[in-house]
Amino acid sequence: MEVLVSAEWLCSQIDNDDVILLDTSLSTTVSEAPSEYVGSIIPSARRFDIKNIFSDQSSKFPNTLLSADKFEKESRKLGINKDSRIVVYDNRGVFSSPRVWWMFRAMGHINISVLDGGLPGWINDNHKVIDSYNVDFNEGDFDAIFDIDSVTSYIDIKQNIVTQNALLIDARSRGRFDGSSPEPRKNLKSGKIENSINLPYTEVLNNGKYKPVKELKEIFENLEIGDQNLIFTCGSGMTACIILLAYHLVNHNRKMIFDGSWTEWATKEGLLIENEN
Repeated sequence: MEVLVSAEWLCSQIDNDDVILLDTSLSTTVSEAPSEYVGSIIPSARRFDIKNIFSDQSSKFPNTLLSADKFEKESRKLGINKDSRIVVYDNRGVFSSPRVWWMFRAMGHINISVLDGGLPGWINDNHKVIDSYNVDFNEGDFDAIFDIDSVTSYIDIKQNIVTQNALLIDARSRGRFDGSSPEPRKNLKSGKIENSINLPYTEVLNNGKYKPVKELKEIFENLEIGDQNLIFTCGSGMTACIILLAYHLVNHNRKMIFDGSWTEWATKEGLLIENEN
């Protein structure tokens, strides 16, 4: 299955019962204004609630991946089956949808694509939108088989600083990475993990879509990655998936997400802003 699909392709498949369309949009993000497309829905889409259902609510850190059992249970509630062909999109073009693409792949389901350009691209191509989600479906038989090699932990990152078995690539802005701009989470200092490099997620996108594969290849070639294993990180594990997917389009080296990302690292390393009150 293609990693990216176009609005034209999706329009041709919108009535295909074998295709399950998931709206993974966030109403707001920690560092960006609300999307102007909140409330607009692509026909047949089901609501995939990353924040409140598909993130571990018991975790201290945002967007933490669910356990396989819980992910399986919630996916079945959405009518997703073992053999479902899933397409995911979001209301910012490309933002949260790559995270969900990665989540399903981490749970062993590779038959999934991202709508390149997302909802804005769909609307700009003059396709129809509605104001309610599809809730007319039966419970699915989805099975989650967790790929332990898709995720790395705080302890792994500490060890990797010494062993350098993998290259850590940070998707945050340059200012946040080099410490010259504040973190959007007010209790955290900005800065970087030792031995990491920076590739802001915006550099692999153009007008809400992924840049052509040729341009993506040039971007990663300039980083001189070679055949290294890669770990992707960001503020909370969301935009790291944007650059992981971009790299997947050009190379299939082993790729992992540091799920806790900078929020977990800065917290556990004590990189906190003291309360001035």
